[in-house]
Amino acid sequence: MKLINTLVFALVMFLIPLLALNQDAGNLQLLPVREPAQSAQTNNENQVPANSQPQEGNPAEPAAPHQTVELQDDGFQILDERTGELFSVSARDYVRGALAAELPPTFHPEALKAQAVAAHTYALNLKRLNAEGLGEERLNGADLSADPLNWKSYTTEAVFRERYGELADAYWKTICDAADSVSAYLLTYEGEPIVAAYHSMSSGTTEDAANVWIGGKPYLVPVESFGDTLAPDFVTTETFSADEVAAALRGACPDIQLGADPSGWFSVLERSQGGYVTKLSAGDQQMHGKELRSLLDLRSSDFAISWDGAKFIFTVTGYGHGVGLSQYGADYMARQGATFDEILAHYYPGTTLAAIGQ
Repeated sequence: MKLINTLVFALVMFLIPLLALNQDAGNLQLLPVREPAQSAQTNNENQVPANSQPQEGNPAEPAAPHQTVELQDDGFQILDERTGELFSVSARDYVRGALAAELPPTFHPEALKAQAVAAHTYALNLKRLNAEGLGEERLNGADLSADPLNWKSYTTEAVFRERYGELADAYWKTICDAADSVSAYLLTYEGEPIVAAYHSMSSGTTEDAANVWIGGKPYLVPVESFGDTLAPDFVTTETFSADEVAAALRGACPDIQLGADPSGWFSVLERSQGGYVTKLSAGDQQMHGKELRSLLDLRSSDFAISWDGAKFIFTVTGYGHGVGLSQYGADYMARQGATFDEILAHYYPGTTLAAIGQ
């Protein structure tokens, strides 16, 4: 009887977090968790009265040992993609605005902290590349780009408050508390800020960066991300007529030859470890899954294709490129008790959590 009681207790303690997550899942996404921009992430240059600022949070203490790195973290110059204007923000305001743009404040605080470190690190890496002349010419000397009004990579407190209305005070404090508590940390590899890519949700396993961009990174490799499978809209469907698909394909490949029977237009030839399509045939052409994803504006490149005699049906798993930190996966890990540094170590294996020296 004692053994049975022990087993029952263990089962209940395992199921409670899962039930809580499923119950919360429908309410988590108060605003869309967007796929992060694959260019620069940006900051907020919003000036607010001093008495409306939340108190500075105490720095979070990571469980894992960390190093100290010497670098200048004196803010960022940002290109507004909507207006073409340049503006500058402090490092603190950037991390706050980047976190606000990327995650809803209802996510677990440890997931918010992990996202804040990733966004900060990503921006510092871009700033370094631009300083070395390796960045994008279109930035006109800026460190990165963003569209604050449309919540792309970074937003301002004013825009945030307009969206959340009566909830804005509490929600902005949540964002600032999380961002400020980890503002001194970044992720490094061989002493440099990493390419801290992130996305909304993976297919259950994250993707190797080498399958998405030219060249990979030793810390952007597939890892398990079970929590994504519990996320809202983990699997979605998109339908297209044959004419819509043909137009998209011919727009990219004018010489493509498509047969008379649409059921034979596509064949998936290769998938990555995470399930993402890395090679398929489209008519007499071959392409990468990310190319077809872009042409049809699919949520991810993990998809299955069927033809029902009248239309194409794409069954899509996950949301985003799948590389690096999964935002829904991070929230799940946090709800199971993981700290922000444990989440980061999981999604960026082999990296070092470092404190920025002054």
